Amino acid sequence: MTKQEFSERLSALRINKNISARDMSLSIGQSPGYINNIENCVNYPSMQVFFYICDFLEITPKEFFDTDTVNPAKVKELTEAVKELNNEQISILISLARGLKK
Repeated sequence: MTKQEFSERLSALRINKNISARDMSLSIGQSPGYINNIENCVNYPSMQVFFYICDFLEITPKEFFDTDTVNPAKVKELTEAVKELNNEQISILISLARGLKK
């Protein structure tokens, strides 16, 4: 993943969480412009701060780099909800998801 791709992924995940770069920076214990600097390709986070970022976004580092999944936190939420459904309900949900994809 290039620096540009990293910054774009961070930005997309942050926007999915509906939080400003400033609020995210402060929430992970950094200066107000910290996330903006990453999203503008000025800096990379340290490994420690990267883990804080993932914790804040409620995703794993693997999910951060899985760019095929647009919103891994929502996918995780959906997966947890599906565990409580019976087979018939799961089949309906699969049909609905396939229909939405069209």
